[in-house]
Order: sequence, then structure tokens, then C-alpha cells
Amino acid sequence: MYGHVIITGASSGFGIAYARRLVGECAHMVLVARRKDILMELADELRAANSSLKVTVHACDLASPGARAQLVEYLTELPEGKTLLINNAGLGDYGEYVTSTPERNNQMLQVNVLAVAELTRAVLPRLVKQGGGIINIASLAADLFIPDFAIYAASKAFVASFTEAVRLEVRQAGVPVLAVCPGPVHTGFGEVARRSGCTNGYSPFKKWVYTSVSKVVRGSLEALEQNKPRYYPSRRIRLIGWLLRNTPLGLLRMVMGQRPRKVAPLPEK
Repeated sequence: MYGHVIITGASSGFGIAYARRLVGECAHMVLVARRKDILMELADELRAANSSLKVTVHACDLASPGARAQLVEYLTELPEGKTLLINNAGLGDYGEYVTSTPERNNQMLQVNVLAVAELTRAVLPRLVKQGGGIINIASLAADLFIPDFAIYAASKAFVASFTEAVRLEVRQAGVPVLAVCPGPVHTGFGEVARRSGCTNGYSPFKKWVYTSVSKVVRGSLEALEQNKPRYYPSRRIRLIGWLLRNTPLGLLRMVMGQRPRKVAPLPEK
């Protein structure tokens, strides 16, 4: 039973699923996302499911340093209690880096990297003293460099590496810190990340490795309880992750260089 559960990106996908899953396992839930109207609807739903649950809606654009600073201040002033932080919010941008916009690139780095680091730092001292845990949503992309998804894949590599390091630092204090590494999942993320002119990238392979949102959420909470360093939501995803980490770099470059592209590459000179 947690005193506080903090969920970023709580207005869609994994965020909503985590909130619904944990509705009976905490006294206070903090929902963080930009879309306040959706958060308010979710808060009403959660209160209806558990009348004793306190729900706080914190409308926050994690891409804004000022907004993050206000959220960090709020989190550091929470009453004492066992706390679970779920760093779920993330942004993507599918397309060649040379045609990317600096504004979108900055937003991705702010949300996918800095927000994870800053919010983790904000709650970590209380976790060491009062108990709790951290779930950071990484990706199977953390084990791979992906053309047309350069910043996103690199940001998820940061999340996975950062999570592993922090976990080792606080393991003697008994604080579990978990990196969740799903493959493709139907959350609406791909539609938001895809630029105009990109295909949806459907392939039989992707269908073979798709995982349900509910399985990722349920399995990751179980993995956190077992103090595992990473969670891959299926044997197939775990095998792919193992192959990516153990494939010679030269061979991996060749494979990624020949993979089908969702966007037309730049013409060679």
C-alpha cells in the first residue's frame, strides 16, 4: 500500500492503465499531464472506484523547465509516506533528423531525459527514508540505434542506463528501480510521433511482437515487487533485446542500414 503514487503522462496509454491498476493500492494519486480535462475525467473515475482515494490533478507540460520546477517543488513537499513514481511521459518524432525541427527535438529531450532525471531526483531522498519505488518507461529501442527515430531511441537508451545506475546506488536502501522495455504497443504514441508523409510502418513482424498495455502494466508492477532491473513484457521481446545487445556492432549497422524505411532517404550525391 502506497501513501503516494505519482504518474506522469497520465492522460493516455500506460498512464491511464497504471492509474486504474493502482486505484486500490494507494491513499493519494498524483496525475501529471498537459491535458487537464482528461485528467479531471480520470480523477472522477478513480474516486468513484475508490471513495477513500485522494486524487490530485497536476496539469503540467514536462517540456517546460518552469513547469517542471513547480512540479518538483510540489513533490518535495508531499506529506510523508511510501511513494511510487512512474515516469511514463514520453515524446517521439519519426522522420530523418536533418529535416527535424529544433523545437520538437528540444521537447523530446526535455520530456524523455530531463524530466525523468529531475523527477527521480525529487523523490529519491524520500524513497530512501520512507520506502517506495520507481518505474521508468524505457523501450526496446533502448538497445538499438534507429534511423528516422534518432533522438527517441537515444533518449530511451539514456532512460535504461540511468535507471540501472540509480538502482545500484539505492539497492542497499531497499528501493527498487525498474526500467520497462516494451516493444510495439497500441497506445496512440506512434500516431503522435509520425510526421506527415510517413507510413504507419505496419508489418507482420510488428504484429508478432506487439504486447497489450494491460500486460505491460501488470507485469512491470510484478517486476518492481521482485526488484528486477529491467522488464521485457514477453519472451519474444526479451529474446530480441538479448540479440540486440549481443549482435556485433558491424552486423547491427548493416542490418539497420538495410531495414525498410518509413520515409524516403535523402538522395545520394
